[in-house]
Amino acid sequence: MCRRFDLTRPVPDEVLDELLDLAVRAPSAGHTQGWEWVVLTDAEERAAFWAATTDGGPPDRWLRGVQAAPVLVLALSDKQAYLDRYAEPDKGWTDRSEENWPVPYWDTDVAMASMILLLAAQERGLGSLFFGVPAHAHTAVKETFGIPDRLRIVGVIAVGHPDPEQPSPRSPSLRRGRRRLADIVHRGRYRAV
Repeated sequence: MCRRFDLTRPVPDEVLDELLDLAVRAPSAGHTQGWEWVVLTDAEERAAFWAATTDGGPPDRWLRGVQAAPVLVLALSDKQAYLDRYAEPDKGWTDRSEENWPVPYWDTDVAMASMILLLAAQERGLGSLFFGVPAHAHTAVKETFGIPDRLRIVGVIAVGHPDPEQPSPRSPSLRRGRRRLADIVHRGRYRAV
């Protein structure tokens, strides 16, 4: 994940379109494709996003680095699209009940598409970062960008060229290490470790 971007190097529109075109090839339950994207490339648009999500105080180092990203992609999910799709004759959940969904695939599918976008950006030598919108800021972001109530903000993807002068710092969370496969992979059945 890139946390320091070079604001002087924009991402060409055709490259951004390629990334989005790849992202929407992600699998989705019932081929519902219940994702939508708000793409912010204009400096004023990005400033409006940061104004809606921050408290106006001086930005910390993380925020300064991410605010330099020339592209922000808001990843949105549409729960109703899934409830409607699965009420169609080939699926048959005509009650449209959320209880049929122990996992909210409307968010899961957007997360899968977002991962494809992240990987495609990496493949093209770009930096990217998936991050969340603070809970208290969802309403402000939706109002700022005219996002309908039916859509949920799953996250935001910052995209740009990594800053060559200031490499992204390693997250302190990495000190935790990666879990061993032997501790998390269970073959044949679950076995406590």
